[in-house]
Amino acid sequence: MIEEIAEPATSRVSAIDHITIRGARTHNLKGIDVDIPHNALTVVSGVSGSGKSSLAFDTVYAEGQRRYVESLSAYARQFLERIEKPDVDHMDGLAPAIAIKQKNTTRNPRSTVATATEIYDYLRLLYARCGTVTCLHCGGIVKRDSVDEIVASLLALPEGTRTYALFPIVRAEIKLEPMQAPSVEEAPAPKPAKKTATKKAAAPITNIAALTLTETLKERLLELRRRGYNRLYQPIECQPGNIVEFSTPESLLELNFDLPIFVLADRLSISPEGRSRIVDAIETGYRESGEIQFHTVPRDSEASVRLRFSAAFECTTCHRAYREPEPRLFSFNNPFGACPRCQGFGNTIDFDPNLILPDKSKSLDHDAIAPWASGKYRPFHGELKRAAKAAGIPTYVPWYDLTPAQQEFIYEGKGSWPGVRGFFNELERKKYKLHVRVFLSKYRGYASCPDCRGTRLRAEARAVLLQGKNITEVTSLTITAASEFFNSLQLSPAETEIAGKILEEVRQRTHFLHQVGLDYLTLDRLASTLSGGEAQRIQLATSLGSRLVGALYVLDEPSIGLHTRDTAKLIHIMEELRDLGNTILVVEHDPDVIRAADYLLDLGPGAGELGGKLLAAGTVAEVTANPNSITGKYLSGRLTIPVPKHRREPGREHLKLTGARIHNLRGVDLDIPLGLLCCVTGVSGSGKSTIVHQVLYRALQQALGQGDGAGDPSHLYRELSGTQHLNEVILVDQSPIGRTPRSNPVTYIKAFDDIRALFAAQPDAKRKNLAAGSFSFNVPGGRCDVCEGDGTVTVEMQFLADIELPCEECNGTRYKATVLDVKYRNKSIHDVLNMTVKEAIVYFAGHARIVDKLSVLDEVGLSYVRLGQSATTLSGGEAQRVKLASHLATARSIQNRGGSTANEAAKKAASRTLYILDEPTTGLHFDDVAKLLASFRKLIDGGGSLLVIEHNLDVIKSADWVIDMGPEGGSGGGQVVAAGTPEEIAANPASHTGHWLAPVLGLKAPKRS
Repeated sequence: MIEEIAEPATSRVSAIDHITIRGARTHNLKGIDVDIPHNALTVVSGVSGSGKSSLAFDTVYAEGQRRYVESLSAYARQFLERIEKPDVDHMDGLAPAIAIKQKNTTRNPRSTVATATEIYDYLRLLYARCGTVTCLHCGGIVKRDSVDEIVASLLALPEGTRTYALFPIVRAEIKLEPMQAPSVEEAPAPKPAKKTATKKAAAPITNIAALTLTETLKERLLELRRRGYNRLYQPIECQPGNIVEFSTPESLLELNFDLPIFVLADRLSISPEGRSRIVDAIETGYRESGEIQFHTVPRDSEASVRLRFSAAFECTTCHRAYREPEPRLFSFNNPFGACPRCQGFGNTIDFDPNLILPDKSKSLDHDAIAPWASGKYRPFHGELKRAAKAAGIPTYVPWYDLTPAQQEFIYEGKGSWPGVRGFFNELERKKYKLHVRVFLSKYRGYASCPDCRGTRLRAEARAVLLQGKNITEVTSLTITAASEFFNSLQLSPAETEIAGKILEEVRQRTHFLHQVGLDYLTLDRLASTLSGGEAQRIQLATSLGSRLVGALYVLDEPSIGLHTRDTAKLIHIMEELRDLGNTILVVEHDPDVIRAADYLLDLGPGAGELGGKLLAAGTVAEVTANPNSITGKYLSGRLTIPVPKHRREPGREHLKLTGARIHNLRGVDLDIPLGLLCCVTGVSGSGKSTIVHQVLYRALQQALGQGDGAGDPSHLYRELSGTQHLNEVILVDQSPIGRTPRSNPVTYIKAFDDIRALFAAQPDAKRKNLAAGSFSFNVPGGRCDVCEGDGTVTVEMQFLADIELPCEECNGTRYKATVLDVKYRNKSIHDVLNMTVKEAIVYFAGHARIVDKLSVLDEVGLSYVRLGQSATTLSGGEAQRVKLASHLATARSIQNRGGSTANEAAKKAASRTLYILDEPTTGLHFDDVAKLLASFRKLIDGGGSLLVIEHNLDVIKSADWVIDMGPEGGSGGGQVVAAGTPEEIAANPASHTGHWLAPVLGLKAPKRS
């Protein structure tokens, strides 16, 4: 008897529906116990430094990844990232973990948005299978004639038409077009031919004309005779051809061997009933010679119709043979498809048009061509004007107002006019002269490859069209335009069957990119130029496209760089990823993302040692009602960042930039009032960073003599005025403050110099003759000689993870024992470096210089950071705030100086500084944003000006002046939509920012235009 076994289904499910964490002590976590539900969207919130990343990335993701890696063989493990075991008592219910961070780690110059999202892989397959190949020489269609197509063409003739089925005596030798890009003069851009052309004129078979009665020909005729072919056919112009039986050599005398000669395969009468006989004739011709021709017998006064079909993949017009396209032909990473000249990079070291034409607002009359503006080559300016006049090109309009064809004529030349390029090519022949080499070097740079025009693919790949566009033209489209293209593709039933699955994958991926707010990016945008937030959202879209199920996704602030308008799309795509059956764990500060969470974990209450505790866990409603949760207080409105009661008004000092032209900026004018907090806003891709970083900042650097060697930016704008009101411009971006573990916050803000001087002044230090330099771990003297100040030594373990062990000589302290014996208030220099900023401020009370410098770190929300924390462990937002703190400290020290003439001059100079910041609220909690705004006010009160690129509505509503870019991203942006106070922006119906800003200001949003 078989006993029934009861299944404890509910207990089994309940045991695995959570990720269970017990006793997590990673970094500053205080042994917390956490349960994270599976198949849910869980958000981890809390002030900066409260332990969010320690829990999400350094505990949950690290353990999930470590367990997966440990399950692999020792051979496989050597190729994977090696992860330390997190400090936790117990973890259960983990799934394979995928971390999507906010850093763009792509440095490959070949990687693009299309390749990173796998869209390009599908495009290569689509073009190889469904693309129409066009001839490089005549623009005709290149194809192989199938039997069915030939039969259809013949049955289209009038029924009863009599025709001869013919094939050449000797199989034509197929010579493929060489795999190289022809020159611009030799190969005009291919033009798509009409697909309806089925009738093709018979072309002479050139190798037949060269045949004589050689032994080879005799052998071929005998072979044909043995196989049953005993009739030859020679066409005569506009008349029926001669049919000759070659039973005897004398019968061949009737033939003219200077003209084409064919073998008569069959004589046919066209009718549907004769279909099988037509097919047999076609297959015979293909088998014997690789082609078949049909010459109709003329009736009445009609001329004979001659149709030629080929089994070879060749042009239907000029009959040049080509290789059939393969997916690798469309890869710029493969020599088979990459442009031979630039090897798939798209750029070559050539004469840079931006150096030759540095100011595109100038006309030809006003020396737009820099090499001909003065000096030895000035006479060429006169030749240019004469050539332009002869070609009907106006010489008095700005360069950028000339048509592309006119610009190409001037630059590339035509006819007797050599053009700018011809001028430089001629000088290349005189490079043996030193002064010529020096002159040429002024105008060299990375320029678009002249062969592939920056498309990176060889000509054969660019000659394959799909609905009139080649693959490079499709990848140059924005995500929005590409989606429209793929949705509008009209394919035949056969092509639809082939491309159905491919198009489905492409459409899904472009849809996902649109959902994460990246519809302004072009598919060929280099991945290395993406911001951290853009790179993260591309990974998110790619993950959704992979349709992976049962995974754990850990995301680091995916809303970074995203306009409030697009946050709903981001939330939707995370929910889609969740609904596939995945667990989503998100570190986030955005209120909309937090409110969309299924489960919320709030850490705190403070930063560093004051954080690491689980304040609240549950649904959003439960956390909002929890009195211990700081996040809950802001979500419920119990705590807020107030709207300023009074705003600073613009004065007489303004900075004006006119005619900015680069990327999607089309002659944009920017008016920035100085002495205020000015925010530049707009949807993603609207041109904020472009106009502020690439144009304004570089232009100010040049005008104020702060050039960094990045090149002359004057061609990017028409005019810059108001620089007399500034002495300095400072960019506070999110790049690292140092590239090595030795860089740290206390050295960056120059506080460590004073700390080392304080220790060197102690009696023990004087007795041992220890100077301030002895307390530095960067130079020999007081640092440990074994680890050279690193504090650790690395032991390579071959296939196991490398082990970093504390240095046995100094026990990880970095210093020699004689240095560590020197104490100040019972603490060594090593103890000081391990203090948090908040602890150090209390410890050094009474030393104003040190406290003043450290307090600015606290003011920008970095009280939890340790003084000696490695710069490589700081996030982009933390690095930016360390830089901001450094500038605050410098400004404060200048303002605190005495009243001497020199000090007054320094104060005046400091008060004429423009600070440019790019999304400084990255990684900041509501509470930290309030501190950041306070530090902004101090900089402005000291006489400085702030220009901030920002999406955070709390910062925007606190600004004195707002410049809103848009209205959309990419080609739909690049304009100033509105400028004014936050209230004026909120009242503007054309502003997306204003629509979302109005409720924050307590105003009613206007109806959208």
